[in-house]
Amino acid sequence: MPTGVAIRDAREQLFDAAERVLLRAGPSALTSRAVTTEAGCAKGVLHRHFADFDAFLAELVLDRVARIDHQAATLRDSAGTGTVADNLTGALKGLFGPVAVAIVGLVTSRDDLRARLRRTTPTGIPLLTEATTMIASYLAVERELGRIAADADVDTLAPTLIGTGHMLFADRKGVPPEAEAVRKVVTAVVAGVGRSAAPSLDLKSG
Repeated sequence: MPTGVAIRDAREQLFDAAERVLLRAGPSALTSRAVTTEAGCAKGVLHRHFADFDAFLAELVLDRVARIDHQAATLRDSAGTGTVADNLTGALKGLFGPVAVAIVGLVTSRDDLRARLRRTTPTGIPLLTEATTMIASYLAVERELGRIAADADVDTLAPTLIGTGHMLFADRKGVPPEAEAVRKVVTAVVAGVGRSAAPSLDLKSG
């Protein structure tokens, strides 16, 4: 097997193993031994591909953050279709899956990891920062289309939606919140920017 393919497969196997440990036992259980044991490989495999365990964790976070690019493109493409409230509801449900919530918990629980990630995300929390940019970009397009008020402050609405959404999904041991619960949060946050675009926002409770 070509070297490049072997390395890529090893990285993904280790990342997937780390996610399983993280989801099952939380950030405190995430050690190099736990990851390699979960992946069914020798501990040296991890250190062949990463300088140290913090470097591995940083790459894990960045790999998962990169997936937001696809979600962002999908959300932007939805601008002008459906309703703003429904589009945002779907976006938040897609963003805050169990892995994403666990990754945020990992970043906030490890000072060394957070310091390393400052090189690529100088402010905010990785994943939440990129998610906020995604929502702000979408809202800006909807504002240009006239589906939300021309004076809507998307740079305030976006972090409000992400922060509230994260709180709604975090620390849930059972099933995630229903779409209607997420939609209720979304409508509460964006209700003030409906103006003449109320039909597109679809903020009516009935």
